[in-house]
Amino acid sequence: MDGMRRRLSALVLSAGLVLAGCSGSADEEVGGAGTEVASESVAPASPPASVEGAPDPAEGVSEEDREAAAEIVAGMSDEELVGSVVMMTYRGTDVQAAADAIRERHLAGAIVMGYNLPEGAGPEEVSGITDTLAGAIGERGWPVAIGVDQEGGPVARLNDAAVEFPPLMAAGAADDERITADAVTAQGTDVRNLGFTIDFAPVADVTVGSADPTINVRSPGSEQELVSSVATAAIEGYTAAGVASSAKHFPGHGALTVDSHESLPVSEESLEELAESSYAPFRAAAEANVPMMLVGHIGLPGAEELPATLNPDVYESLREDVGYDGVAVTDALNMGAVSEAPGQETVKAIRAGADLALMPEDSGEAVAALSAALESGELERERLTEASERVVAMQLWQHRAAEAAQVSAPDEAAADEAFTALADASLTVLAGECEIPEPVGSIRLVGGEEAQREAFAEAAEKAELEVASGESTGGTTVSLDAGTPADAVIGTGGPWQLSGADAETVLAVYDDNPHALAAAAKYLAGELTARGTVPVGGFEDAPSCG
Repeated sequence: MDGMRRRLSALVLSAGLVLAGCSGSADEEVGGAGTEVASESVAPASPPASVEGAPDPAEGVSEEDREAAAEIVAGMSDEELVGSVVMMTYRGTDVQAAADAIRERHLAGAIVMGYNLPEGAGPEEVSGITDTLAGAIGERGWPVAIGVDQEGGPVARLNDAAVEFPPLMAAGAADDERITADAVTAQGTDVRNLGFTIDFAPVADVTVGSADPTINVRSPGSEQELVSSVATAAIEGYTAAGVASSAKHFPGHGALTVDSHESLPVSEESLEELAESSYAPFRAAAEANVPMMLVGHIGLPGAEELPATLNPDVYESLREDVGYDGVAVTDALNMGAVSEAPGQETVKAIRAGADLALMPEDSGEAVAALSAALESGELERERLTEASERVVAMQLWQHRAAEAAQVSAPDEAAADEAFTALADASLTVLAGECEIPEPVGSIRLVGGEEAQREAFAEAAEKAELEVASGESTGGTTVSLDAGTPADAVIGTGGPWQLSGADAETVLAVYDDNPHALAAAAKYLAGELTARGTVPVGGFEDAPSCG
């Protein structure tokens, strides 16, 4: 990996950029089907130190990045040009075949999904995968993008190989930009240390809550101002970690009641109406210099059968109404919401205004279709060049950001402190008191899944609570299931799942990671005062603890 980084640094940071084209095609298509689709705050994270003489990565893609990208793209062959705007997925665990496809098709890079990991994969196995993909750089003068969809909470493709992180609704409950930025810096550093250059996060959608099957707890909340604040802090954190982030899902997925992984949801609001109800977080992301905006698969009034990812009006609105000039990346093009023939979805996306086609069903078909469209004039060279320049400039920026972030990366202790601060600040009381009136000495766990009970028992013991055996009738009853009556109920998902809970004390922790469960245990032990606020509507009767 270090050798690759040195080679890349020489290629992209030297005064003369030498491009060597590759030829040939992959013998076997590896593009795949299917997607998954209160403690005190720690000290502010140090911004990444700039490489000497280079612009500060926090200021976003620089003019120098753009100039270097334009020079690289000007020297590309047609085969390199069409490949540079495609980010592949691949079937199974044959990462070498994927690396070969990246090299032979000149692709921007690849995304690693859960189905690409061997069973029980740990950090070493994941790093081996990303090292192999990074090695596809060959002698070309632009980096290989290696992406992952690692938001936290329910969207965590790396399983036990990465740190456990809550969904952004926990950050919405905490409502503290510094705490969120520090926690995301720690999470992003873990992702970068595993070899990834892109994390397709944060979610910038405004959710309607329980009626929203796709976004729900992945969103910071139901108010634009709150979502804007959290998304901005998350972008700051990813940049400080040297990872390219991607605000998603423009023009706004949080009010839709159909899962776009399965079919095309259609918004009742026009783009003009969405600009009022959903655009503020995306505008805030643009101001925070987010390197990418991800466009979702959303039908619109008058274009009910056309996903936003293929709709020129959506990209025009992103540029004109949001004021964004960075990389516009599609959501996964192999999702159920997209019905075009393999390859044509990519042509239509790039022609409509996308800069990077993410996860087409077949990357070989995608580049072949782009080549044919370029040759026939169906796809204008100017449009393709513009897209390629944006993508390459972003990749050059990310390389600089990663180099700078090495200087100020949080260590394990600082990361643990940041995750603890976020969990403590997000603990939310839905029923009861902000500070438990009578601290608990012993507990008896009821309801919920066995694995969650075991995890909470471990957290409780660390808080010096005595955990009674299942046969015991003593102690304060604690349930991780809203349907089981208890003295205290702890919810690890959306707060709406706790409606009707039969308990004097009802707590929302938004996730079942160790730090979240520890916050609930500390509250019961009288060591922590809750200060989280429910970040979605419908909980006006909850105590005001913020």
